[in-house]
Amino acid sequence: MQETHSHLPVEDMVLKTAAQYFADELFPFLGIREKATVAAPTEQVYLEAKSFYEDFNYVVGEGKWIHLEFESDSVTAEDLQRFRCYEAVTSYTYHVSVTTYVVCSSKVKNMLSQLESGINTYRVIPIRLKDKDADRLFQDVMEKKAQGQPLGKKDLVPLLLATLMSGTMAQKDRIIQSSQLIQESEQLDKEEGAKMLSVLYALANKFLNDDDLKKVREVLFMTRLGQMLYNDGVADGMMKGLEKGIETGTRRVNQLTAHLLRDNRHADLLRSLEDPDFQELLFKEYHL
Repeated sequence: MQETHSHLPVEDMVLKTAAQYFADELFPFLGIREKATVAAPTEQVYLEAKSFYEDFNYVVGEGKWIHLEFESDSVTAEDLQRFRCYEAVTSYTYHVSVTTYVVCSSKVKNMLSQLESGINTYRVIPIRLKDKDADRLFQDVMEKKAQGQPLGKKDLVPLLLATLMSGTMAQKDRIIQSSQLIQESEQLDKEEGAKMLSVLYALANKFLNDDDLKKVREVLFMTRLGQMLYNDGVADGMMKGLEKGIETGTRRVNQLTAHLLRDNRHADLLRSLEDPDFQELLFKEYHL
């Protein structure tokens, strides 16, 4: 991730939905055994001078966090230095130990996983799905569909990670076809489908170039996810404003999450994610 970052508030909500769905459904596919209890703040400010944005952070136990990063290019020593800085600032701020997993696309050739610095050795845990074939995955799903068999969650969840797999199918086509299959499934309720589309949207932002990303956004805008964005009043500004964006409500929620984690109020944090009225009371309590 870059050290500067800007999103529309509703896009932040979409990315947070994707983050939670990763924890709930996709950790096993990535070989991550820990169980996340809640998504943690992804913005760290050091000396109030420089902001660092991490992809996804998760609380996985008392005093333990997982930091999930996505890389479409080769992992370099500079990347490892950046991840190390993320960990150090996060650990210092929240008094937790942090383990970084780096999820790479199949095209990554050079993948460093450790960095020597003085007497210290910094390590990350690399994750690659290059042994998974996206072409074969889509072929199997389409054959099942052609036979008239319903496509359920078990069939569709693996498609969410197709952008990380090997194969000849273009990345944008993997996302577009996945979104179409999710939309057509009668086995998914509206909420589940929207969560899946949020993951596709998040990965599209990570791995597609600007031209392909524009095409994918146009397709996703016609889905349940797009309807949600429209209903939130950002339909007209989304395509033009996404790059410039604004940061409003997300910063407030992140600050509240940080306060509650520091105060070990995990139960209140979980409740605040489900109860808007209770969350508003906490905002007032912490003067946010």
